[in-house]
Amino acid sequence: MSVEGLLAVLQNSTVGRTISGNIGSGWWFANIETLHVLATSAVFGSIAMVDLRLLGVTSRDSTVSRLSQEVLVYTWVAFALSVITGTLLFISKAETYFHNLQFQLKFLFMALAGLNMLMFHFGTYRRVLQWDNALPPPIGARLAGALSLALWICVIFMGRWIGFKT
Repeated sequence: MSVEGLLAVLQNSTVGRTISGNIGSGWWFANIETLHVLATSAVFGSIAMVDLRLLGVTSRDSTVSRLSQEVLVYTWVAFALSVITGTLLFISKAETYFHNLQFQLKFLFMALAGLNMLMFHFGTYRRVLQWDNALPPPIGARLAGALSLALWICVIFMGRWIGFKT
């Protein structure tokens, strides 16, 4: 099956047609979108807390490792909810979203944010006990925090822009 065929199957499924309002109530899309925005806001907020600590701006009395450990569970729960709701939204307009530049850029920025996180965790963060209380943190930590903030702001910007291009 081609990509176009798969997109059509998704969009024309009962789930896709229900969410888009073609079957039943037209409130599904708005409610799912609201949950998606709230979940994505929680993802960004929890990541921003750690990133701002990496920059040495906030939570200066908390170690990076402790703050990361406390916030991580909320980040992953919110991210899972964001993925689920985002997938449902995608299914409702799969053919449109797949070809939308802003949608594609949103995923590019998320992938880059994930790569930044992996590089940080397998790089600078491996030596966190050496600099956990340091102010300012090492340059690698500050760069990772700044890049993470910038990339997640781009994710949010592109996500918001999608609604104006569909």
